[in-house]
Amino acid sequence: MSHRIAIVISRFNEKVTSGLLNGAKAELAERGHPVADADIFDVPGAFETPVVAKKLAETGKFAGVVCIGAVIKGDTAHFEYISEATAHGLMQVSLETGIPVSFGILTTYTAEQAFIRSAEDRHNKGREAAAACVEALAALSKVASA
Repeated sequence: MSHRIAIVISRFNEKVTSGLLNGAKAELAERGHPVADADIFDVPGAFETPVVAKKLAETGKFAGVVCIGAVIKGDTAHFEYISEATAHGLMQVSLETGIPVSFGILTTYTAEQAFIRSAEDRHNKGREAAAACVEALAALSKVASA
């Protein structure tokens, strides 16, 4: 089993997602899973993360996938549709493939909330998504050896 972890990052709201990416990479490196640039995959928006995560999981080259994005509420229902579909899609990928796919997609009501959650501090949700992926891998390993 590979110990590589892929990151899928949405380019939409890039000022936010770049902070999430930095947090995720730092957390993975600290936990012994450094991420090479070749293991980072850009997608246009959060909605595209599930299909790319699924293809990565199916390759057998990655033990887990961390998905990063930012959906910030606007004046229409678009926020709700994208947030719900993306969350559901990523969960389906994880359940169908057996590969941990962590949800590092911010769903905030304001840009300010998104910037707070992507800052380089202990509140960084990219770090949390990376930690969740590594911890899920450890739990699955324990289940396999039980």
